[in-house]
Amino acid sequence: MSQAPAPAPKGRVLVIAGSDSGGGAGIQADIKTITALGGYAATAITAVTVQNTLGVTGVHPIPLDIIAAQARAVLDDIGADAIKTGMLGDASVVETVAAAIDHAGKVPAVIDPVMVAKGGAPLLAEAAIGAVKTLMIPRAALLTPNAPEAAALTGLVVETTDDLRRAGEALLALGAKAVLMKGGHVAGERVVDVLMTPDGETTYEGERIETRHTHGTGCTLASACATGLAQGLPLEQAVARAWNYVHEAMLRAPGFGGGHGPLDHGWTLRA
Repeated sequence: MSQAPAPAPKGRVLVIAGSDSGGGAGIQADIKTITALGGYAATAITAVTVQNTLGVTGVHPIPLDIIAAQARAVLDDIGADAIKTGMLGDASVVETVAAAIDHAGKVPAVIDPVMVAKGGAPLLAEAAIGAVKTLMIPRAALLTPNAPEAAALTGLVVETTDDLRRAGEALLALGAKAVLMKGGHVAGERVVDVLMTPDGETTYEGERIETRHTHGTGCTLASACATGLAQGLPLEQAVARAWNYVHEAMLRAPGFGGGHGPLDHGWTLRA
């Protein structure tokens, strides 16, 4: 009798996001993160950015039909165990990506509502915020906003950890299955992130790392969460592993560039 083929290993993550020529954020950070955590990264690129640690100086949007075709090509052949979204740019891209998530069926989506680059350049048109609220948030197995993004999505003031919780409740009410409210922009000696679901909350807390090397932390955290979900980890475990991975990657930052430097995504390979 012929032996049945072994089941395919889980851990396939389709990332739909923008490219960062500096390698610290965006698609490049996503691929590094997923690989470092033992997953398999595939991509659908939404835009090519011209950037380094000093900022973004140019953006070339990818045509909508090419974005859709990239996602469909991956999903119809390789498949995905999770989807992670990053820079979407405008409302038409949001609509295209929402359709791609639907095409994937029941694959969980980690939505990072990227709005502004670390250096301050806008990465989401203001008119597209409504599309993110109506199309992306209800499709999110996990939404990962920082405080300014949460404020923009909810209209609430988000300056304290309790504010994060209030905004998180509002985002759950908009349809997200879970939200990871990131506290890096909240003042204090310690950083507190709050994972919220309809069943309760889990906090992740640590001392604030005083460093300029924080480029791509949001992309990295969301991709690490997506990798854990793709590998079958429960949500709380996936977030805990992602949180620890990013913390260590910040501590080991290589010091590149004169601005907001990148993390050390490959530290797990040398641990």
